[in-house]
Amino acid sequence: MHAMLTMRQVLVSEDDPTVPGVSVAVTFLLVVVNVVVLVVYIHHIGRELQVSSLIELVGKQTRSLLDEVYPDRLDSDEQRDPDLVTAAHSGVLTQIGREQLVTLARRADCRIDVLPAIGQFVPAGARLARLTGQGTDGIDVDEVREALVLSLERTLEEDVSYGLRMLVDMGLRALADSSHADPTTVVQVVDRVHDLLRQLSRRELTEDVQRDDTGEVRVTVPSMDWTAYVRLGFEELVLVGAGSPQIARRLRSALEDLLEYAPEDRHPPIEEQLAQLEDSVADAYAYDRVIALASRPDAQGIGVAAGEGSTRHAVDR
Repeated sequence: MHAMLTMRQVLVSEDDPTVPGVSVAVTFLLVVVNVVVLVVYIHHIGRELQVSSLIELVGKQTRSLLDEVYPDRLDSDEQRDPDLVTAAHSGVLTQIGREQLVTLARRADCRIDVLPAIGQFVPAGARLARLTGQGTDGIDVDEVREALVLSLERTLEEDVSYGLRMLVDMGLRALADSSHADPTTVVQVVDRVHDLLRQLSRRELTEDVQRDDTGEVRVTVPSMDWTAYVRLGFEELVLVGAGSPQIARRLRSALEDLLEYAPEDRHPPIEEQLAQLEDSVADAYAYDRVIALASRPDAQGIGVAAGEGSTRHAVDR
């Protein structure tokens, strides 16, 4: 509308042409503002249509209805633990301000034990952290809550296991409908899971313990160990994917490579998954020949290793 009104003030003549500079500048500014508003609106709509947002919307409305329909709470004789920090609202623990918590604990001369792990959902009023030590009375629990960020859904900011979780979910979705099963997609998922766990197999998986300048432990956080990562990456894929020779062969190839590459003290969970794969393959097929086929390792699922002979590296001329 502003642009249309501005056009009326533009006079095109040889004697005295007129262009309203201020009006044109304002029109240009309004166009920029409109573009920004459109981008923000599209981003907002996109977030609101995510499954996690819809789940939270239904949950929030149901909580409000619950308070309206059942307003009276039961009397409880349980004494509130003064050293326990509870969540003011529900959400997934996505970030931990470790430096902030260390500062708070050092100032109060205590230790803060974070109770949920990164990526874990925390209901409203549930345990968030426990304070241990002589100076727990001097710590501000609101500042502790502020350092423990509860969000709508898991993110990849600090949560390594969430990346594995998403990959495994992609593989499971590819097998969810038997009439449209896509084993090649699952093999691609196993490729990435294999790569991630191979890199992780020779990394130091230390406990998430934060110390102050004097070496005193001030903050502890639950953390994933090697066994948990291996089970997360393979357990469900082994159980669900063993019925496809392509997937079973790729899983065996990945597990045997990890067994060869990982340090010896990290072999038990890999061997556990190999044993589970053997059992699942044996249960999935009725004929020994098919079981033998599905039990051979193959980095491509069904690829070069499926041939009768070895690969020739020279060509006769």
